[in-house]
Amino acid sequence: MQRQNKARAPRLAIAAVMTLLAAGAYAQDSAKARPAKGKVDAVSSADMKHLIEGSFSSKGPATVEGVLNQDGMQQACSQYPDRTKVPAKVAKKIEAAELKQVRYPADKNWLGDWKEGEKTAQNGRGMQFSDQVGGANGGNCYACHQMTKAEISFGNIGPSLYQYGKLRGNSEEVVRYTWGKIWDSSAYAACSNMPRFGHKGILTEAQIRDVMALLLDPASPVNQ
Repeated sequence: MQRQNKARAPRLAIAAVMTLLAAGAYAQDSAKARPAKGKVDAVSSADMKHLIEGSFSSKGPATVEGVLNQDGMQQACSQYPDRTKVPAKVAKKIEAAELKQVRYPADKNWLGDWKEGEKTAQNGRGMQFSDQVGGANGGNCYACHQMTKAEISFGNIGPSLYQYGKLRGNSEEVVRYTWGKIWDSSAYAACSNMPRFGHKGILTEAQIRDVMALLLDPASPVNQ
């Protein structure tokens, strides 16, 4: 049984939380400074940008630009705090746009080494200010999913992936879907909480192959 402590998913979670807290404090201070108008004015996007730029500095892989510069999917999903309530029409548009950006392996080599995939799944480090630029990131898969029977420390935000390949098989459709889901989760579930591992360059293509093997290789502990 693995007993490794897992860090938070590599998505600048600490910076995001600090940003929200700072935004709340900013809105309160601004409200005190202005005459009462019946309701507190909303914090403008320009004010928020100025706040972030003045509060944080880029260090290592954690950059101010990474917080401020949202792509189209992030901008669309930011309109829906409850991601289970994204309108169907909007969700369909997001998924179609993201699916077009999935890059499949040109050599059709889908599976790597499941043993290396297990290491990636267990590793929760990466993309924090203390990490080396260009260093290997982890997938932190166990933070959200059950994957192997031996591991009893896992999250339940995402569905269980235990016996993933054994239950689904390894047809071309399953293999392509699995790759696409790891590469860009919002290609199949708009505004998903799962990181877009390939799209955002969190995991390398070799690491994704290894995680694919962990999920689909019959010899993998996932499928025992």
